[in-house]
Amino acid sequence: MSELATLEARSISAWFGDRKVLDRVDLTMEAGKVTALIGPSGCGKSTFLRILNRMHEMIPSASLAGEVLLDGEDIYSANRRLTAARREIGMVFQKPNPFPAMSIYDNVIAGLKLTGTRASRDEKDLLVESSLTKAGLWKEVRDRLRQPGGGLSGGQQQRLCIARSLAVRPRVLLMDEPCSALDPTSTRVIEETMLELAHEVTIVIVTHNMQQAQRVSDNCAFFLAAQGTPGAIVEQGDTKVLFESPIDPRTHDYVNGRFG
Repeated sequence: MSELATLEARSISAWFGDRKVLDRVDLTMEAGKVTALIGPSGCGKSTFLRILNRMHEMIPSASLAGEVLLDGEDIYSANRRLTAARREIGMVFQKPNPFPAMSIYDNVIAGLKLTGTRASRDEKDLLVESSLTKAGLWKEVRDRLRQPGGGLSGGQQQRLCIARSLAVRPRVLLMDEPCSALDPTSTRVIEETMLELAHEVTIVIVTHNMQQAQRVSDNCAFFLAAQGTPGAIVEQGDTKVLFESPIDPRTHDYVNGRFG
């Protein structure tokens, strides 16, 4: 198991064309903790999350400034390969996206091919079992590993995507509203999975659900984009403190449902 990693964003600004969407965001996402990014739609949370594993640069008009440090090393530095950043910093999206025609087993090990990792049949079997177990899915699917991933329920598909991300042994797992398309039962299972995973992987989650942020995160960052200005962090810190005694009145209004 790899050592827990701290992820640090320094002075991150981002643009789509000439429209600035983030302005000088500084945030330390502590090793082995869950950091929640909260704030209304359109304030740059998902853009920020994508910057953390170099997905932002895939958009033709996108650009950014600043640094993203994984254990003190900038993932954007010229001598770091994109695949290395993606392997160390995994991503789970809002909508479950397993490879539908591929078996559950092959879905889990799909990342090995992409990262050029060789493994024997026994190693793959072990990896599939451990990844599905960590994602809270093993007991439900162990008798049908050869069936297509697309045949699972929405909540199971999302956990399969988590297992697929974990199989390449990332040090950080980014989750972009992973429960927004799911029913309450599936949401609860994924939240439990997150809490268990935090001991071995640093987690950063974007969520619009304030109760979820309180349930799963250790630290919280509140993003806001005032009329016509780029998104920025208004307040950040311990989740309990941020919700119960925020410093900024805008944070108080947001976490208490006054806007957003």
